[in-house]
Amino acid sequence: MIRIGIMGYGNLGRGVEYAVAQNPDMQLAAVFTRRDPASIQAATPDVPVLAAGKAAEMQDKIDVMILCGGSATDLPKQTPALARLFNVVDSFDTHARIPEHFAAVDAAAKEGGTLALISAGWDPGLFSLSRVYAGAVLPQGETYTFWGKGVSQGHSDAIRRVEGVQDARQYTVPVESALEAVRSGAQPVLTTRQKHTRECFVVAKPGADTARIEKEIKEMPNYFADYDTTVHFISEEELLRDHAGLPHGGMVIRTGKTGKDSANTHVIEYKLTLDSNPEFTSSILVAYARAVWRMHEAGQQGCKTVLDVPPALLSPLSGEELRATML
Repeated sequence: MIRIGIMGYGNLGRGVEYAVAQNPDMQLAAVFTRRDPASIQAATPDVPVLAAGKAAEMQDKIDVMILCGGSATDLPKQTPALARLFNVVDSFDTHARIPEHFAAVDAAAKEGGTLALISAGWDPGLFSLSRVYAGAVLPQGETYTFWGKGVSQGHSDAIRRVEGVQDARQYTVPVESALEAVRSGAQPVLTTRQKHTRECFVVAKPGADTARIEKEIKEMPNYFADYDTTVHFISEEELLRDHAGLPHGGMVIRTGKTGKDSANTHVIEYKLTLDSNPEFTSSILVAYARAVWRMHEAGQQGCKTVLDVPPALLSPLSGEELRATML
């Protein structure tokens, strides 16, 4: 049994708990939180809920720690710190900062003799794999990624970190005309702004400067600055009534040419439609936790990404079973 620890018990952490329960080769060892542990009851019977600062005391009881914090401020600090103690998996999703995050985590994991895997969600993550596979198969072509319409956990979290914001949801919305042009095989040249819009629903704290909040959101680098962004200020009641769910999804589309004089056009489309963004992301984290444990047991250390993991290591099935049923 692979013993799993969960660091952070929000939507993503609860999703990890449910996913672990669906995998017979795993068991949940402990949940760690920055909140008062006494205020939290895990869904899994007899699983301890402990203060985040107690994690080091459980080092010999956890095989892989799954980190469920946000990419804006949590994971850049938590992942390197915990990688010195545990094998870890995170879902760091700020694409522009992945190289620096990888370097920091790689140094920490090598120092601790552990294996860490970063950015194991669906984008980055499964979509990254689709981009690599499609680009290798159709080298003469273009790859396009569209997200939504759906709630982005990372972008919603980034808004909630803005001073004066009580709660928020951010929807990423594909521009339909751009999507149609790509699917036609025309290979249009599209800017970031031409592919998506961002729509934000924000609950401001009493007395907060909403004009300043809106300006900070729209000018936030790596999140909103490169997009046409609309900010709606609504009440907490409206947010809970109209935006309680966390759906998401998206597409990776590769269009390419083959044959003499590049006469034939091909379109590869990989699509996800998700009722629950955090629960789906959690399921990916758990599958990669299995791979991390197997790779560490084989002697690997340092930092990895989904691009470094053989697909067979994600599955609980044996190689023989995979060849008979999946190949």
